[in-house]
Amino acid sequence: MSEDPSSTRRTGVSTSPRTAAMWAAVDEVVRARAAELQRPLRVLDLGGGTGGLAVPLAVAGHHVTVVDPSPDALASLRRRAAEAQASSRVSAVQGDAESLTSLVGHDRPDLVLCHGTLEYVDDPEVTLAHVAAVLPPGGILSLVVPQRAAAVLARALAGQFAQARAAMDRADGRWGDADPVPRRFDRAGVLALLETAGLTATRAHGIRLFSDLVPGALVDSDADRAALLDLERAVATHPEFAVLADLGTSLHVIATRA
Repeated sequence: MSEDPSSTRRTGVSTSPRTAAMWAAVDEVVRARAAELQRPLRVLDLGGGTGGLAVPLAVAGHHVTVVDPSPDALASLRRRAAEAQASSRVSAVQGDAESLTSLVGHDRPDLVLCHGTLEYVDDPEVTLAHVAAVLPPGGILSLVVPQRAAAVLARALAGQFAQARAAMDRADGRWGDADPVPRRFDRAGVLALLETAGLTATRAHGIRLFSDLVPGALVDSDADRAALLDLERAVATHPEFAVLADLGTSLHVIATRA
């Protein structure tokens, strides 16, 4: 299972400050699990859309099934996989969390990706129960959800103080009815949802802290982008700055099924 060293550069997932910390954590668990099983992984990407993660994983040699309700997104996924010469390892399936059990069959996934999906479903608890049902013992879930604290900070810095207060007080973590994000989460709430589903979090860190707050005009050179990228990676895992990670736009959790 060899990886073209330019593959993740082409997709940008490992070099963008918005995704680098997330990708580093996913890549680490993927490599460890593949080494443990001595084979490429079976990956299920729930709500994976156009394949921003699926294609890099397929290029690395893993077999990825993307389940998404949007036929347009799946068409884009197929084109992206073809361009990366990874079509044989990418399957595009129109569906949602409720269809996972029938889609998986006997080939249960070693890893489920649920990135930017839980905030859109009708019932996050039910969705995580479906995910847990298809994971085998030792299976891994990579979950990314938007964080409430980041919205509070961003609205306050924008001078929208009433919206910041609304994001604090509303149960859904939204700053108002015009908020494009349908639901935000707190770390404690996410960990409780995982526990209810029978999943154990092994790692939880905030991502996209500085990349979403720093004005683009301040990151206009390769050196600036490299420095921001290094800072994003460092703050995501630094043991003494967890409070900063909690302010990241998104929360990334790695969990396993016992």
